[in-house]
Amino acid sequence: MRLDKYLKVSRLIKRRTVANEACDSGRVLIHDQQAKASAKGDIITISFGNKEVKVEVLDVQETVKKEEAKELFRYV
Repeated sequence: MRLDKYLKVSRLIKRRTVANEACDSGRVLIHDQQAKASAKGDIITISFGNKEVKVEVLDVQETVKKEEAKELFRYV
């Protein structure tokens, strides 16, 4: 699954276009390397202003209900 779609499905970022822009601007890292929107990986770091969020991918699903979105990742 594409990184931008995973960020949207897991609700780490609300919209896919915003996730795509975050990847293009270098604010999303996979294993501490800049990631493109089409990349795949299991440790994702996202920079939100002066805050960083680091998560480990636990599951990948095409669609998920809002209540189940937290089960797709865990904070590191």
